[in-house]
Amino acid sequence: GTQAHTNMHGLRALARHRHSLAHADRIVLRDLVFRGRHGVLAAERELGQRFEVDIVMQTDHEAAAASDHIDDTVSYVGVYDQVRSVVEGPPRALIETVAVEVAREVLSGNARVDEVTVVLRKPQVPINGILAYASVEVSRDREWLLLLRRARQAI
Repeated sequence: GTQAHTNMHGLRALARHRHSLAHADRIVLRDLVFRGRHGVLAAERELGQRFEVDIVMQTDHEAAAASDHIDDTVSYVGVYDQVRSVVEGPPRALIETVAVEVAREVLSGNARVDEVTVVLRKPQVPINGILAYASVEVSRDREWLLLLRRARQAI
């Protein structure tokens, strides 16, 4: 009776506190490297080139920390494979397209991920000059994924 009520009150307070931290829990996969065939120029699509990716996933580590069990967190292997499937997948003209597709794939395949930020770097930019890389960064969340699915159903 009373202890159960206290525990529920405590759990609600904990949930409110966690929410106030504004997604302080993250899983980061940095400097993933793949070969892709993305670019505006035909040569980029034919030859392919190196792409580098950073993934930052906002999630909640509370369940994983409590259980210390792999099933209560996001699988790094799974996310790596999802990113690979997009970057090594069908050629796209724009790295913006690739980055958004990576975000969609990660959110779709991982219910524990609330939001994902994808940084996609293209080191070999066909430009008449010197630069380390060109990159795009996109952040998408679960609400975006839901709206995207609704929009596609309406078509």
